[in-house]
Amino acid sequence: MKKNILFSSLLILALSIQSMAQKNSKPNILFIAVDDLKPELGAYGNKMVKTPNIDRLAKMSTVFLSNYCQQAVCGPTRASLMTGMRPDYTKIWDLKTQMRDMNPDIQTLPQYLITQGYNAVGTGKIYHPSSAIGKIDPVSWNLPYLEPQESDYANHLGKPANSQYQKPENKQLFVNKKQRVQRDNDDEEPTTIKGPSTECIDVPDDAYDDGVIALLAKKQMIQFSKEAKPYFMAVGFHKPHLPFVAPKKYWDLYNRADMPLATFTEHAKDAPEIAYHKSGELRNYIDIPEFATYNQPGFHIYLKEEKQKELIHGYYAAVSYMDAQVGILLNTLDSLGTLKNTIVVLWGDHGWHLGDHDLWEKHTNLENATRAPLIIAAPGMKPGNSKSLTEHLDIFPTICDLAGVGIPKQLQGKSLKPIMQNNTSSVKEFSVSQYPRKLSKEEMQKAGYDSNKMMGYSLRTNQYRLTIWMNDFTTSQPFDAKKVFASEMYDYKADPLEKVNIYKTDKYKDVAKDMYDRMIAFFKSQEKK
Repeated sequence: MKKNILFSSLLILALSIQSMAQKNSKPNILFIAVDDLKPELGAYGNKMVKTPNIDRLAKMSTVFLSNYCQQAVCGPTRASLMTGMRPDYTKIWDLKTQMRDMNPDIQTLPQYLITQGYNAVGTGKIYHPSSAIGKIDPVSWNLPYLEPQESDYANHLGKPANSQYQKPENKQLFVNKKQRVQRDNDDEEPTTIKGPSTECIDVPDDAYDDGVIALLAKKQMIQFSKEAKPYFMAVGFHKPHLPFVAPKKYWDLYNRADMPLATFTEHAKDAPEIAYHKSGELRNYIDIPEFATYNQPGFHIYLKEEKQKELIHGYYAAVSYMDAQVGILLNTLDSLGTLKNTIVVLWGDHGWHLGDHDLWEKHTNLENATRAPLIIAAPGMKPGNSKSLTEHLDIFPTICDLAGVGIPKQLQGKSLKPIMQNNTSSVKEFSVSQYPRKLSKEEMQKAGYDSNKMMGYSLRTNQYRLTIWMNDFTTSQPFDAKKVFASEMYDYKADPLEKVNIYKTDKYKDVAKDMYDRMIAFFKSQEKK
């Protein structure tokens, strides 16, 4: 009898363990979004920047070296990434349109994972606030969104002014002051009253938002470790987005005199002016005008060298500050014994111009704005680097594939799991980015157009980029050659800095035709049936 009871007890225990194992069969997912992070990291070959934690992640991951965003500005690129659909489908091309006003029933990545048995929770900036209902898109989460509270900040400092500043004189700037007006994109004239472009102050990491966000995520992951249900933990860091604020210890990692100024600071020869902008986002900051000269023909800012070095110093400091917060997340997983059994995805929403082409910020179809970091670690996947072309669109289906859940059929991206299994493989021949502009009244009349709306579509292959600027056109419409306003093409093997537009040169005639044909075929593939 006792043997039977003991056998029954052991059987029940074994079944319980098996049941728990089945419940935990899906991997947890740590999803790290970083605002304005270009691929200037140790893992991408930058030997100056201090990013030990992201480099640590990269050593256990596939590092996608040729990854591109769909549109180089926060709202559209995040809406596209989170839904796996291109901007012409989401209809988010600016910083004021809400995603669900355009597509009420569109399904996001966390929303889908919830249907597959996941808990989903977020903290920090995952969507751009203007693109999502309530700034966070509540239906994307089945647990309360983790919002920093006044008491979460170090040394009783409270929340930073304008979500950015802790220095007393900077905080005072925002007392009883309205900061924002309605706008499309911050790429032309400044439209927002902001404080200084940088802040260096000796405070703990959790004096600023990203330090608090990391601690909130840490607490949540510890809680998740006590539960059987798999989780999707989305953590959105704000830095290195302007203004470049970080605790002093991160500024002290660098010598300002060593900051690398851009090598090529002119517009490309024979390039259309519409490809560039006036660095309006940077000019929103109160300390910029005294260092800039922008009352010149064309889209130039001509920042004085001392200010360029300060901004680059600030960008690097902000990157290192953010990297330290990534370290908190990785260390938390490590302490829980789950780091190697968790899918970890880190991405920057787009690139950033640090003075190249005399540009600052993003807001273009050029390489430094559209190329963005993507690093993915997953159980059973060997680490390595891949030069294969990838897009932000591919993140949604890749996570589904790695998690062992079905990939929704409507997604426009492709799973990158084959590349993670074999770093020399490829899943696509090109990536596509786009960016909207507006013509002046004079330009519109000169071109004979009835609309000032422009959209530049940029097709990037391993060696070339072709950008076609179209008037009053999106890919839901049939292509009309009469709407082509301007074209530009670059050869990154011969001209990595984009110094010369080669689209109309005899030497590249055949390449230009091939790239043009590919673009037209892409347009046709996107038309509404």
